[in-house]
Amino acid sequence: MPDTPHFDPPHSVAILAYQGLCLFEYATALEVLSNRRSADDRPLYAVASFSLEGSSILTDRGVPITVEASDEVFHDAQTIVVPGWRMGPVPDPIAAALAMAHRRGARIVSICTGAFVLAAAGLLDERHATTHWQYADQLARDHPRVSVDAMALYIDEGSIITSAGSSAGIDMLLHLMRRDFGAAACNAAARAMVVPPHREGGQAQYAETPVAEVHHKAFSMVIERLRRDPAGDHRIETLAATAAMSPRTFFRKFRAATGHTPYDWILLERIRLAKAMLAEGDLPVERIAERAGFGAADTFRHHFRRVVGTTPSQFRAAFQHDGNSLQAAE
Repeated sequence: MPDTPHFDPPHSVAILAYQGLCLFEYATALEVLSNRRSADDRPLYAVASFSLEGSSILTDRGVPITVEASDEVFHDAQTIVVPGWRMGPVPDPIAAALAMAHRRGARIVSICTGAFVLAAAGLLDERHATTHWQYADQLARDHPRVSVDAMALYIDEGSIITSAGSSAGIDMLLHLMRRDFGAAACNAAARAMVVPPHREGGQAQYAETPVAEVHHKAFSMVIERLRRDPAGDHRIETLAATAAMSPRTFFRKFRAATGHTPYDWILLERIRLAKAMLAEGDLPVERIAERAGFGAADTFRHHFRRVVGTTPSQFRAAFQHDGNSLQAAE
């Protein structure tokens, strides 16, 4: 990413507000972009909020805010930020306004489920986009012309940028600042907020893979055994015997109860354990591979990248970078 600015400050930004607005993501956009200044003390962004649903907005947390309700802010904005959507149908006036803004040359960016608003405006058709991993399948179902990447932190398609969950919105906005005004401006903002200055958009969302609660006593015993010794040699025949079932019955009922085959459940549990060791310690990857039950480091790297979307080393670097940044600020 070049260090030379793409724009002369201040660059005008409008943050879209609406009833049921996600307060955290709205505040995130204000925090990242407001009051940032250039080396010669000029404001980088002129940030304002606007609404097409009245000036009095009740956020998702029940906190009321007051924003500009005139069209002037909207029509003058060079960049429009769309925070997390309240879900449900997007009103035609909002979708039409965003489509019109994009046609006149405005850049449109979304945080988390704000991608649903961009999709309703037709701005994501035939484009790659992301949103929070929990809503990725719904976005793909509701808007089949959008190529949804459920793992990316953010995706930059030039005049359209989408990001994943709330913290990924910070990454996307810092990426935006880096693109607009160079690395020095981005790094200064990141230091002020005590966050990493740059995470690649293609880096995976660090979403835990949920394992269904199991209330069947036999399966609870099996899962307790698996968690107690994840590196053990857990063959279907042995697990089925623990549950007092035939291997075929055990396989079928385990998948019905957990949503995973026994093999996949063990793999996800080993990945979960490996992620904890990578984030919290300094064991070599080879030792983590052994302790988590993968055996060889190459096997571990293969499965980790397939499931998590990044390498063990990149995963560790991201978490240790975050920790070091926070310790340096204390």
